[in-house]
Amino acid sequence: MHLFAGMPSPHLTDIAKLRLENISFFLAGFLLSALFIKLLWNYLASDWTFLPRLSYFRALGVVTLWGLLFVLVLTMISGARELMTPGAWEKKGATYQLADDIKASRMQERKDHLAKLKAALWTYSDTNAGKLPQSPSDAGIADALWTIPDPSGVRYIYVGGARADAKTPLAFEPELFGNDRLVLCVDGVIRMMTSEDISKALPEVKR
Repeated sequence: MHLFAGMPSPHLTDIAKLRLENISFFLAGFLLSALFIKLLWNYLASDWTFLPRLSYFRALGVVTLWGLLFVLVLTMISGARELMTPGAWEKKGATYQLADDIKASRMQERKDHLAKLKAALWTYSDTNAGKLPQSPSDAGIADALWTIPDPSGVRYIYVGGARADAKTPLAFEPELFGNDRLVLCVDGVIRMMTSEDISKALPEVKR
């Protein structure tokens, strides 16, 4: 234990952790798929003698080939999506991004969702002598309100026992949408703050 005292430890951001989990899940699924293909192929080969036996490494090659074919199909779908929804996507470098009006709609959705969480928290405060919950589990608020409106299913970061300063963050987005994050402050105002601003406001909180 004393060996690690004072030594720097790596710290991943929320989005980096999410990406690492996705990569790990992909690799596990890839390797298990190859094993399944190998077992299925060799099972069929026991009855159909004209089929050669398939090794695990060859099964990996088959899965890789299928994966490349799926990438080709998805690329074609992306092209069709652009043709069917002209103006919704803008080319930026080698990729496409949503147009400004779509981005504005997404931003409004994020603000509205955080406002719903605020309403639930303030309802809790009104029934508990003006006190805010120490943790999400204490609030009795539905999990859907704690979850950011995004397919990733990432939850808001909540700061129990936050200082009663005007701009002290209470609940805020992780770095899923970049450095600029929507923050619900203790004074009830929803602000756009950078990760650096949040760190300065809450120096003891891990993000």
